[in-house]
Amino acid sequence: MKRNGMCPLCYLKRIFGKPSRVSSVSLGELYDNGAAVAPPMGWSSWNTFRSNIDEKLILETAAAMKRSGLIDAGYIHLNLDDNWHSSERTANHELQNDLSKFPSGIPALVKELNKLGLKAGIYSSNGTLTCEGLPASLGYEETDAYTFAKWGIEYFKYDFCHNSPLPRYAPIIHSITIAPSGQAENQEIPATDAILFGTAKLMKDSRVPCGYHISGMDAGLGKAEFKNVYAEQDGEYVLTLNVRKYGKEYDKFLIVEVNGSQQYYFKIPAQNLWSVSARFQQVVTLKKGVNTIAMFNPVATKADSAMLQYAYMGKQLKLAAKRVADENGTKVKPITFSICEWGRNEPYKWGRFAGNLWRTTADIRPYWPWINIIYDKNVELYEYACAGGWNDPDMLEVGNGKLTFEQNKTHFSLWCMMASPLILGNDVRTISDEVLSIVTNKNLISIDRDPLGKQAKRIIKGKTDILARPLSGGRVAVLFYNKRKKPANASVAIDKLTADNYIGLDKQDSYYAVEQWSGEQVTATDRLNAGILPAYGVKVFVINDRTLSGEPAAYRLAE
Repeated sequence: MKRNGMCPLCYLKRIFGKPSRVSSVSLGELYDNGAAVAPPMGWSSWNTFRSNIDEKLILETAAAMKRSGLIDAGYIHLNLDDNWHSSERTANHELQNDLSKFPSGIPALVKELNKLGLKAGIYSSNGTLTCEGLPASLGYEETDAYTFAKWGIEYFKYDFCHNSPLPRYAPIIHSITIAPSGQAENQEIPATDAILFGTAKLMKDSRVPCGYHISGMDAGLGKAEFKNVYAEQDGEYVLTLNVRKYGKEYDKFLIVEVNGSQQYYFKIPAQNLWSVSARFQQVVTLKKGVNTIAMFNPVATKADSAMLQYAYMGKQLKLAAKRVADENGTKVKPITFSICEWGRNEPYKWGRFAGNLWRTTADIRPYWPWINIIYDKNVELYEYACAGGWNDPDMLEVGNGKLTFEQNKTHFSLWCMMASPLILGNDVRTISDEVLSIVTNKNLISIDRDPLGKQAKRIIKGKTDILARPLSGGRVAVLFYNKRKKPANASVAIDKLTADNYIGLDKQDSYYAVEQWSGEQVTATDRLNAGILPAYGVKVFVINDRTLSGEPAAYRLAE
């Protein structure tokens, strides 16, 4: 029995054995596009309006954000979620606005938002369709990234509906061809010239021109390298993969890596077997002299597929932003990249290499038990957050549903302690003074956006959770969260904070702390006492919270 042309023994070893993976999935350097150095703040249309959005609503919301002081408080992104666009792409295959609901077009809308001091955000899905069944970006990454960049978009949420995973099977290669771009001259390099690793095997094949092919590069188990690819000069060259047709019922995938850095994705559809071979081409960049071209398929799991797909879109967003800046003669306007695959593929382990923030959970709802489930998941991921890359427990529900004042306040406090993006999801046109006072609390926002960029760690879990977050300047934020339906007392031993290397609180004889909602000032020696917490309520203290002059920082509450 053969599978994808692999020798029977190789196939059995792969199925029943535990070979080491030759090409583990690696994305290289951190994403670092210059955006989201602090957790982004803004508003999204989804939580309240779902699919019922139009130009009028967006402009009214923008005006309300300006009028209420939300923009001044830092909420500078206004994000259109699903259903902003038409069911048809243009003749040039570009996405376009819903032709009746957004009659002025997205570029004109972006300009109006920019005039108010807002940055426009937009939505698509890493799939064949969005969640609402509209055109999505899988297979159109380069086109859509450029469209968004030229429109002036500065925030992009990329969902996971209708995703089609990359296949774990690699094509069978019988040769590669290199030709200078725009010229007919070429060099064909046979499979016999490749250096093979892992389960990659050179197999005799009388039906192909070179007489041999390379198989066994599936699922990260095999790799082939062509080390002596010569280029007359630096520049663009057409790389052709000459493929032996095999496996008409399934697609294939291959990454081609040039000189250990530049990567090119080859997506090869299932093919009929009426002929023996087929060719697939891309333009690649080679350096003058000898180059190395490696090829492999690292997709062993669905998580590998998701990571590669999101990283590819992230790369296209960066390239598009630079391209538009070059075309306009302006500075690069980076696009904050929000990865939204619902935490299914452990994005916190790879998201920092693919984008700026990554959803860690399913969609949020304005129900207290649901919010708690999301909090319980996200709070455990504190080690993965850092400046420029954030765990995202989804948008805020403050002001939505039947949440009480204390629940709204606790929800906001938890998100700030977890260094979460603060994306409002309520109707800000009718925002109450109570809700506005919560989401514009300068002290909590400053905790969320602290330049140290470290997420809070839950140091005690129980009927009262206690979170501690290291802040810049040697300060530490401590949150007490009463999960009970009735008031309760709470305190924490100072030793619990000084003994934890992640928290990093220095040992002192006594500590000065300020509660960030009320301005209450306390001094602690062996314990920090929060006093009585209301039902479902919180208190948030910052230890060593003094100004540079040594005066208490509680005066900031009155600003």
